[in-house]
Amino acid sequence: MKKSLLFSLVMFSCASVNAEPISLEYQSFYQRLKQVNKGNYQLVEVAFSVSKANGCKLIDGTISTEKESFPLTFTKDQRIFLPYDAQLKSDRALINLNVEGDAKSCAIAMQVRSKNTKQAYDGAELLQIQTEMNTLLSMMQGFPMRYFASEIAGLNLEFDGDVVMTLDGKKMPVSGTYRLHKDVIESLNSIEFSQAPKVISPWTAK
Repeated sequence: MKKSLLFSLVMFSCASVNAEPISLEYQSFYQRLKQVNKGNYQLVEVAFSVSKANGCKLIDGTISTEKESFPLTFTKDQRIFLPYDAQLKSDRALINLNVEGDAKSCAIAMQVRSKNTKQAYDGAELLQIQTEMNTLLSMMQGFPMRYFASEIAGLNLEFDGDVVMTLDGKKMPVSGTYRLHKDVIESLNSIEFSQAPKVISPWTAK
């Protein structure tokens, strides 16, 4: 597997013999959220999602303990939002997912990404995003992050469709994902987009 594909990491495969909800221990998610919380990162976060691979469609979900159950919030891209809650960990909470498709082939992916995206950045902001991603990934060394001992090569800018990017006054068309090398980021003054990136994530060279 290429390094460049590994930032969307499959954390947990979801095995289910019958057509029953998938249940995963909240504790596994809590450990990753704890690492992010301890680092007090201003611009980056860890995002969890149900992979759409193999036709896996998320219908709904809950977070449950022996005494309570709460609805799970998720987006059309199947990103799931989980609270950072020590009590849920102590109560051995479960993440319950109802999916359409073969539950045995569904999986949860984890991705380091920018908290928010916007239509314009100065060089200092992008450099801080890159630095925080390097620091967070360094903290998360060990399975399944063992591939990321080296610093990232730059940032992946993911767009919905075609956009115009203006890099230090120079306009260029961009479609899909654009890779911004760290050398460019370090010398960059400003960058603008006709549409804000959908996701900004780490890029690793092979």
